[in-house]
Amino acid sequence: AIGVPPPSTVPLYYRVSASLLTQEEAIEVVGATSSGEAEPVVIADAAGRAWLTVGSDHTDRALETTSVALSKQVCAKPVGRVAWPLDTLADRLDTLTLASFVQEDGSDAWTPYQAGTLAAIRPLAELIAACPLARDGRLPPGTAMLCGTLPVLSGGVRPAAAMRLEIADGGRRLVHHYATRVLPIVA
Repeated sequence: AIGVPPPSTVPLYYRVSASLLTQEEAIEVVGATSSGEAEPVVIADAAGRAWLTVGSDHTDRALETTSVALSKQVCAKPVGRVAWPLDTLADRLDTLTLASFVQEDGSDAWTPYQAGTLAAIRPLAELIAACPLARDGRLPPGTAMLCGTLPVLSGGVRPAAAMRLEIADGGRRLVHHYATRVLPIVA
């Protein structure tokens, strides 16, 4: 609907610079056409153990109509500061809930933006195993992978002044929030 070319394969793995990962509470973007989306993020530590956190595949939506790969490469990827060992969640991953909330139109209120369970996206083990970098069903040490997202609840994909991301497992939550600072487009 917004002119984004369909992927050549599903799933399609986009590589982005490791320097784009950030745990900061604010990112800077050029122009007002970018937006985020909540995603589970799997990170392989130096020993190769996989960890789950929450993140945002923040993307320039205007550039996305020209090149999805470039649209992802020009935006920071905010990720949570806390993670859970993935192997401790394997038996119930599909039951974990993923949600995002946005602040928009100058309001301090959080508006629900996305909500659902991880059952609504491709299984994480399947994504990891199919990743071109994976060996024996594991990501290489030092690799982070954003693992897909849920549809927007209403109002369509849109920019927001701030975004809150959550993964919940019963009563515990992984939460990260970040603001977006828009830099002017100059020629």
